[in-house]
Amino acid sequence: MQKRILGVDLGDARTGLAVSDALGFLAGGIGYIKSGHMPKIADEILAAAKEHDVGLIVIGNPINMNGTLGPRAEKIQTFVELLESMTDIPIVKFDERLTTAAAHRILNETNIKSRKRKTVIDTLSAQIILQNYLDANRNNNR
Repeated sequence: MQKRILGVDLGDARTGLAVSDALGFLAGGIGYIKSGHMPKIADEILAAAKEHDVGLIVIGNPINMNGTLGPRAEKIQTFVELLESMTDIPIVKFDERLTTAAAHRILNETNIKSRKRKTVIDTLSAQIILQNYLDANRNNNR
């Protein structure tokens, strides 16, 4: 069996997580981590990576619509450097532009109400980031 890929949507309040199937075709949400202290988030991401036998971590990179990098992208870079210091699992940053908008659109279309949105939006965003990565790298993943 091949290693899975973990998708991460690092957020201020919650960090969404998703994992690929063993063949690298489909992403499925596996929940979220309540954000807070960066080392704690990193520990929980690495625990999820171990639990799901992950061989690659894909983290959403918030590139501005004009292609520039802003303060959020700098925060991601700092977090990636922290993760890299804690694991040998390769880490890839992947463009996450419009991911949250897509997640909100999906929740609107499925009539997910406001209270429940907070518990699923970050997981769904991680799932979309990972699925976009899998689709973009279909021939390179394995």
